[in-house]
Amino acid sequence: MKTQNLQPNIDNVDDILEKYDRESNYRRYLGRWAWVVTFLGVALTSFHLYTAYRGAFQAQIQGPIHLGTGLGLIFLLYPIKKGLQRRQKSVPWYDVVLAFLALFVGYYNAIFYEELVTDRIVFGYNTLDYIVASLGVLLVLEATRRCIGLPIVLVAIAALLYAMYGNLIPSKLFAHRGFSWANLTTELFLTTKGIFSTPIQVSSTFIFLFLFFGVMLNKTGIGQFFNDLAFALTGRYTGGQAKTAVIASALEGMVSGSSVANTVGSGAFTIPMMKRAGYRPEVAGAVEAASSTGGQIMPPVMGAAAFIMATYTETPYSQIMLAAIIPALLYFSGIFFGVHFESRKQGILGVDKHLLPNLRQLLIQRGYLLLPIVVIFHQLLSGRTPMRAALAAIIVAFLVSLLRKETRMSLQELIETFEQGARTALPVIAACASAGIVVGVVVQTGLGGRIADGIIELGAGSLFLTLFFTMIACLILGMGLPTTANYVVTATMAAPALLKLGVPMLSAHMFVFYFGIVADITPPVCLAAFAAAGLARANPFWTGINAVKLAIAAFIIPYVFVMHPQLLLIDVQPLELTVVVITALLGMMAVSAGLMGYFIRVAHWWERILLLAAGLLLISPNLTASGIGLALMVAILFLQSRRPQDRIKSQLETSATAEPSM
Repeated sequence: MKTQNLQPNIDNVDDILEKYDRESNYRRYLGRWAWVVTFLGVALTSFHLYTAYRGAFQAQIQGPIHLGTGLGLIFLLYPIKKGLQRRQKSVPWYDVVLAFLALFVGYYNAIFYEELVTDRIVFGYNTLDYIVASLGVLLVLEATRRCIGLPIVLVAIAALLYAMYGNLIPSKLFAHRGFSWANLTTELFLTTKGIFSTPIQVSSTFIFLFLFFGVMLNKTGIGQFFNDLAFALTGRYTGGQAKTAVIASALEGMVSGSSVANTVGSGAFTIPMMKRAGYRPEVAGAVEAASSTGGQIMPPVMGAAAFIMATYTETPYSQIMLAAIIPALLYFSGIFFGVHFESRKQGILGVDKHLLPNLRQLLIQRGYLLLPIVVIFHQLLSGRTPMRAALAAIIVAFLVSLLRKETRMSLQELIETFEQGARTALPVIAACASAGIVVGVVVQTGLGGRIADGIIELGAGSLFLTLFFTMIACLILGMGLPTTANYVVTATMAAPALLKLGVPMLSAHMFVFYFGIVADITPPVCLAAFAAAGLARANPFWTGINAVKLAIAAFIIPYVFVMHPQLLLIDVQPLELTVVVITALLGMMAVSAGLMGYFIRVAHWWERILLLAAGLLLISPNLTASGIGLALMVAILFLQSRRPQDRIKSQLETSATAEPSM
C-alpha cells in the first residue's frame, strides 16, 4: 500500500534552530577538545544514572557536580559570540581556560563540603571562598548568556544590583538595608539559598533524567512513529494534514519539553504537508507552533518547570502530572477546534485513505514503542520517585531500541547518546542556576512579599484583576526568559499574590506556569512561532497572531482552573467535574468558531461577536452565565443551519475525494 511521504524535505532545519533557538548555537568543530566534551558528557550522564540508582548525594555535593560539569561543557561548546559556531575550527584557548576554571569553581562546594557546612559557619569565610564565590556568580551569568541569551542575564544582574543598592531606593515598599558584594556572592554560591537552591537541586535530580529519557526514546524512532500514528488517525478527515500536526505534537510533547525544538522537529514533517494541502504559510506555521508549545504541558514528561513546581508546592510529581491532564487535553482540543473550523472555511479536505498508513498494521509493527511511556506513567502513579521512574523508563527505552536492527545502538552510538543527553540538559542547567540568583535575592531581601502586596494593591483586591496583571507579567518575562526561569521568577514573586487572595497553591502555580509557556507564541517575541515561520517561509508576526488565535484555549484555561480547581482534580466531585469539562469544551468551541469566522457556515461579523461572548459565558464559573452562553451558541447554530449552504461547503460535499468530517 502506498502511503504519503512523511519524510522531512526541509534542508535548513539546523539553520532555523540556530536562528531562533539559542540553545542550538553550539560549536560544530571542536578540534582536539572533542574527546574532552565526550568524556565530560558521558561522565555527567553516567553520574545521574548512578545517583538515580543509588540515591542522590547531599544538595551541596549533587548540585555542584551537576553545575560544574555543565558549565565546563557550556564554555567548550558555546562560543563567546553568536555566529562563531560554524567559523571556529577548534575551541579557543580562553574558552578552554574558562571551562576548566568553571569545573574547579563548580566542584569547590563538593570538595570542601565538610568545611563549608561546619568550620565556615563558626569562623566565617576565607579569601579563597570569596574569590570562588565571585567567580562562580560571574561564570554562571556568562554561561547563561552564551547558551540562552542576554535577557535572563539582565534580570539576574538587576537582582544583584537591587540586593547591593537596595538601601538607596527611596520607596519604602522596595527599600532594604543592602548587601556587600562579598556577603551576597557567598550566600548565593556557597550555600543552598541561591544558585544551589531548589531550581538547580531539581535539575540535578529529576530534570536531567527526564531529558535523557527523551533523548533515549528518540533513538527508538518514536518521533516518526508518532507522525505516522497521527496521520493514520486523522489524515482522512477534513483538514487532516493540520489535525495530524496537532496530534503528532501532542504525542511528541509527552517526551519533549522544548517549544522551539518540538516545533522544528515535527514541523519539518508537518509544515510542508500542510502547505501542499492548501493552508497559507502563516496558518501552517501557526498550527505547528501552537501545537508544539503545548508539549510543555503534556504529561508524563512536562517542561522542566513542572518538576520545580512539584518541589515549590510540596506536591508529588505524580499529582502534578495528573492535575495537568485535563487542562492539556482542553488545550489541544481548543487547537483542534480552531484547525477544524479554519479547514472547513477554506474547504481543505483530508487525504485519500488509501494513501494513509494502516492504523492496525502500524500498531502491530511499532506499537511496542509506546512501552517506555506506559512504564513511566505506571511508575509515577505507583508512587515511585521521579528519579526511579525515569531510570526504569530509560532502561525500557534502551531495551526497546534493541528490537529493531535500524535502532539498535553500537557502543559508539551509545556513547554519543550519553553525550547528547548531557548537551540537551545544558540550557536547563544554566537557566536554573541564573534563576537561583534571582531566587536568592528575592528571599534575602524579602522582595517576593513586597511584590505580592504591590500586585494585590494594583488589582484593588480583585481576583480577576490580580490574575490579569500576573498574566501580563508572565508574558512579558516570557519574551526573554526560558520557561524554567520564567516560572521560577513568577512563582517567587507573582504566585504569592494569588495565594493571599485564597487561590489554591496548585492552581496559583499552574497559572503562572501556563502563561510562562504561551509566551513562546505570543507576539511580539514568540520564538516558537518565529521558528515555525522560518520553516514555512512565512511572515513571523502573522504566524504568531494566527498561533494565538489557534491556542486561545491556553489564555482561557488558566482562568478556568483558578475558578474551577476541580479541573486540576482538587477536591473533585465526578458530576461537578463532568459539567465543568463539558462547559469548558463548548466554550472553547464557541470561542474558536468566533475567532476563525466559521461555525457550520461562514459567520457574519455579529455572529462572531456572539460566539465569542457565548464561549466566555460558557467558561465562566456561574451556572446561569453558562446557561446563557449555551443558549446563544444554540441560537447561532439554528440560525446558520437555516441559511443556504456556503459555496465552500458545497464543494466539500460534491468532491469525489471528500471524506466524512470529523
